[in-house]
Amino acid sequence: MKNTLGTNVTLTLFGESHGTGIGAVLDGIAPGIPVSEEFIASKLSLRRPVGNISTPRVEMDNFVIESGVFEGHTTGTPICIVIPNENTKSKDYGEIRCKARPGHADFTAFQKYHGFEDYRGGGHFSGRITAGIVAAGAIAISALENKGIYIGTHISRCAGVNDTPFNDVQSNVKLLSQKAFAVLDDAAGEEIRKKIVEAKSQGESVGGILETAVVGLPAGIGEPWFDTVESLLSHALFSIPAIKGVEFGLGFSMADLFGSQANDRFLVSDGNVVTDTNNNGGINGGITNGMPVVFRCAVKPTPTIGKTQKTVDFINNEDTELKAGGRHDPCIVHRARIVVDSITAIVLCDILSGRFGTDWLAQK
Repeated sequence: MKNTLGTNVTLTLFGESHGTGIGAVLDGIAPGIPVSEEFIASKLSLRRPVGNISTPRVEMDNFVIESGVFEGHTTGTPICIVIPNENTKSKDYGEIRCKARPGHADFTAFQKYHGFEDYRGGGHFSGRITAGIVAAGAIAISALENKGIYIGTHISRCAGVNDTPFNDVQSNVKLLSQKAFAVLDDAAGEEIRKKIVEAKSQGESVGGILETAVVGLPAGIGEPWFDTVESLLSHALFSIPAIKGVEFGLGFSMADLFGSQANDRFLVSDGNVVTDTNNNGGINGGITNGMPVVFRCAVKPTPTIGKTQKTVDFINNEDTELKAGGRHDPCIVHRARIVVDSITAIVLCDILSGRFGTDWLAQK
């Protein structure tokens, strides 16, 4: 029964969707890293529901840092962040206690926890728990940015609508940030919004693909076998609810190329070793090569929909039907962007602390 990620810098999640609160414990982080509560709040706002393309359940995420921060800096001890749940409607789930919502963890949770699990709103399996990832991740993001390492995620595709990919191997940081957080305001974003609203009106939901770029990582980070950068990031990314696929660089597209097409040619530019393309996503042999680390995550459609679905009563062991009540998102792709950024930052802090020492993140 483990809910902790990491080796040098660790993240532990706690709480349930309809419990008194949720949160995270970030441990192993260096002392002396500046912590801004306004910055944490700004990141949490990016995960919050957005109008008619999100769930009606809106939590203010009024977090409290219980420990590990003093006078605006990390102390080096465990950072515990608690976020109260203030907008719950648990009665919406009483009637479906024994019914497995298709695509959800109701049945598997019952099998693992023998019926003692808090099932309301998905309990500990709910996307609500990702608020703890974002709160802790904001501290990790801030630490990385102070070292010149930036992370940005944009909606590459949603509801069948494509956006422009990160294809500039230098990935200008300012452009990357603008793209990451303004996608729903541009032409592609407006089309995506229309598609989400249309699906919602039909009792449906939609999924999509998130594309992430990390710039500023030094070459030589990662291990050649079981702790490759790809494997550590994938391990964490797959823990985000609804993530069903992860690929780096060209990913599965490489299967259709010749080696001469897939290889990235090395060259010297301004005294630095770089590559002229970034088909491998900034990673060779599991280790960063100094180019932007680029990967994509496939996000499945929200499993709770407004249509009647066939399922089972797993307590009475019989077939039945279910039309889910409660409040849910017709799409979570836009809300998941900051979750991807946050857990990526935590993993990178863990890897970098293992490479350079736990104090490195706070050094100027």
